[in-house]
Parts: sequence; C-alpha cells; structure tokens
Amino acid sequence: MRLLLGRLISAAALCVAAVPGLSPQPARAAGPTGQIVLMGYSGVVKDNYTAAVVAPFMKKYPGITVIYDAAGSSAQMLGMLRAQRAHPQVDVDIMDFSVSRVANKEGLFSPLDPKVVTNLADIYPQAQMGGDMGPGIDFDSLVLIYNPTAMKVPPTGIKDLLDPANKGEVVFSPAPNVIGIALQLVVSKYLGLNYKGLQTQQIATLQAIARNVQTWNPMPDEYAMVINGDANLAVAWNARTQTYIDKAGGKLASVVMKSGSILDIDTINLVAHTPHPAAAQLFINYALAPGPQERYAKLMYYGPTNEHAVLPPAIMARTSSYPPSLSKMLPIDWNYVASVQDQWTRMWQREVIPTH
Repeated sequence: MRLLLGRLISAAALCVAAVPGLSPQPARAAGPTGQIVLMGYSGVVKDNYTAAVVAPFMKKYPGITVIYDAAGSSAQMLGMLRAQRAHPQVDVDIMDFSVSRVANKEGLFSPLDPKVVTNLADIYPQAQMGGDMGPGIDFDSLVLIYNPTAMKVPPTGIKDLLDPANKGEVVFSPAPNVIGIALQLVVSKYLGLNYKGLQTQQIATLQAIARNVQTWNPMPDEYAMVINGDANLAVAWNARTQTYIDKAGGKLASVVMKSGSILDIDTINLVAHTPHPAAAQLFINYALAPGPQERYAKLMYYGPTNEHAVLPPAIMARTSSYPPSLSKMLPIDWNYVASVQDQWTRMWQREVIPTH
C-alpha cells in the first residue's frame, strides 16, 4: 500500500510539471546568516546610520545581525584595532580615511573582493583608497561653527580663532583627532606656507589659538556647547553641523573658512582576520550602494561617494559634494600626512595642548 501511495505521489508531481505555467517549487536556498560587529562613530551618527543603512540591511538579509559598536574618534578606533590584532572582535570598521591609511599599512584591514563588493566599481576616484582597500562611503569637510545670537558678525576663519576677544570661547578636538590635523593644514594655507615643510610657524599659530580654547574635551560636544551658549566658536564637521542646524532654532550656523577647507572622507573597512568575512563584505557592498548612501545623506548631509547616487538640490547644497563648496577644498597629499601624523601629534601633545 505504501509503495502504491508513493508511486501515485510521484505521478502527480510529474503531471503538475507537464501543465504549462506550473512547476514544482524548488526548496529555497538558505540565505546568508551570522552576526557581524560594525564599529563606527557614536551619538547622532550611530542613530542615523542605523536608521539609514543598518536596519534596512537586516530587513533585506534577516539571517544576518549587525551589532553597532559605538566608538570614539578614529584614533581611538585604531588603538582598539591594534589591541585586537590577534583576535579581532570587530568585522567592519568605519573611520576617517587619514587614519584608515595607517591601518592599511599596518595590515589591520584586508582588501575587498571586487566580485563580492561589486559597488566598488561605482565609487568616485577621490574616495578610492587603492588596492581594493576599504573605500570612502561619504564626503565631509571642515567648517567653523558659531552661535549667530552671540556673534552678530559671522566669523571668517583663522583670524577669529586667534582673536583675543574670543578667549575662552573656542572649542575643538586636538590631534590625534583628524580635526586638529585638518586645522593644522588650514593654518599652513593661512600663513602661506607649504604644509610639507617645517612646522615651526604653524605650531606657534596653534599655540596662540590654544590660548583661546576653553576645553580640549567638549562635553557633551562642541555642537551642543555652541548651541547652548557655552562657547561661541568651534572647528567641526559640516555634516553633523547641518544636522544640528535643523534642530537648533537659529542658534547654530557655519562657514567655510576663508583660507579654505579640508575634504574629509569616512571609509568602510574589512577588518583583517574577521571570522565573518562573507557577511562583512555583503554589508560593505550594501553600504556602498546608491540607495543607502542617499538615505544617509538625507538624514545626515554627508555627500555620497557612489557616482550613481542622486540627491534633491536642496540637500546637495548642504553637503560637501556641492560644487561651490568642493571648489574651496585644499589639495592634500594624504599619503604624506599619514607619514607625519604621529610626528605632528607629538608636537600637539608637547607644544600646543600644554599652552592651554
């Protein structure tokens, strides 16, 4: 009886297959699974990146869980990656490209597989780190932020940071934070000097700025300090500034410094020796696609690095990818900067920070 029943079932299946337009449904292949740890910036960046990229990714790939590990600065991330070199606890890292270049040289990141991370082919050349290393996922730039209710005349740049009238009203993060390094580059332009030369005059100028600094570690952050009236001037990043401007009720504004600005790029990187390389590269490929970059830009005003991403004009005008803003970016040899970054940081620690 069982043999007869089996034959009847097999025959029924063959009949279904013979009917035009109908066929047996094959069993679905299991999708990618696993858990990956993404290390990135904290605060509003974590909130918006989770909403724009992480959550939609997990909806598309329900078998993969992404844990967002909120870290501090890129320099702090580099220290953690160095400490975890033998047994990494992070799969994907988002950090500033000036620091990721150092991590690349130290072997802390692995090249991406172009056959898996296919969106690499659509990333602007300015955001390519070379050798299939983690590319840029967004463009940002250095700005001077201020409280227009306290400063009726908008600042213009370095001369305002040097003005004795602003003593105790200036906040920003010193080197090794990239803000400090970027400010040093702008100071070189302000002084009419080659940033690849001796840094004697640059350090002297930074010491003069340091005398006006209220604190090197703004809490909760320089944006909130300016909005709340605890400080009048800060050196900061455009994307975060634009996000806070939307909520500040007219108490926050920004300018590109007269001496120019520094184009900053956050890179997304595959941590070397990660135990989850397949899921990690799948996430990186997703993060580099136009859709996620467009959603993130609309929330955070970061300029997309995928050449196929399209933004509404009103959003584009507030990003660092906006042509009039982009034209003010200083040309920088970041390979050179990476080679002297530790040296410059020691100068800050020995000669600039103690001045305050």
